[in-house]
Amino acid sequence: MANSVNDSIEEKAIDPKTIPDDLFAPVKKDGAPLEELTRPSVSYWKDAWHRILKNKLAVAGLVIIVVMLVMALIGPSLTPYDDREGILSNQNQAPSADHWFGTDELGRDVFTRVWHGARVSLLIGFAAAFIEFIIGVSYGGLSGYKGGRTDNVMMRIVEVLYGLPYLLVVILLMVVMDPGVWTIIVALSLTGWVGMARLVRGQVLQLKTNEYVLASKVLGGSTPRIVRQHLLPNTMGPIIVSMTLTVPGAIFAEAFLSFLGLGVQQPTASWGSMANDALGVVNTGYWWRLVFPATMISLTMFAFNVFGDGLRDALDPKMRR
Repeated sequence: MANSVNDSIEEKAIDPKTIPDDLFAPVKKDGAPLEELTRPSVSYWKDAWHRILKNKLAVAGLVIIVVMLVMALIGPSLTPYDDREGILSNQNQAPSADHWFGTDELGRDVFTRVWHGARVSLLIGFAAAFIEFIIGVSYGGLSGYKGGRTDNVMMRIVEVLYGLPYLLVVILLMVVMDPGVWTIIVALSLTGWVGMARLVRGQVLQLKTNEYVLASKVLGGSTPRIVRQHLLPNTMGPIIVSMTLTVPGAIFAEAFLSFLGLGVQQPTASWGSMANDALGVVNTGYWWRLVFPATMISLTMFAFNVFGDGLRDALDPKMRR
């Protein structure tokens, strides 16, 4: 009985010579190891861009912004008319094949003036946002990184400026200074940076206790280098979102000041000044003089706000899969 069991075991034994040489070789597919067939890693910004493209409303806002920028550059050259000089015999003409957006009380082409006004309004919006970015990021980053007494003193100054009525300060500056495009930019930027400074300070306070910041300190990194190389790159998401929302705020403030007669002065065109000129004659049937500049203001505000909301969702680390 025992001999029969042993014989069966010997029959089932595997001959080492029959074992293939590639039995324990890495599994391949189409000549490539499986570990090379895995999904490639996606960077933070690339993943954010993919998620923006999935947000149809944000994409629509981005398309409108791009169209506005392109038309601000090439729009006035599409017509043979001058934005400052008109023909009195053509005054207050309705939209037609000759004047696509009609004419105003001086016979100036509204289409040409709308896109010249786009240049002024967009310049004010982007310039004010850029200045607020430079001042707010520098001030808030330094305050949050230094901490202690320096942070207390710097934040008290911010709180005083933040407590002042924003539009009141801007209007007072516009009354004192000579009105113009750069005067509006300076007035909007004078107190507009405090919100950016508070945002950056809060981000830096969270990041400065991380290990890589402490390691840079131990290795002798200077404060400007640590802020520039380690802290600011990790706060760029909220900063970019804040800037996309600052631009429409500056454009609306310019339109409001021009509507009150404190902004861009004639004959320079801006959306706010055009709306102000058209307000008194809209009841007479010259609707195109108000509709077109007001529509551009509304579209720009809508585009920047929906794109900013989509950008905020895309850059939120909690929403990464």
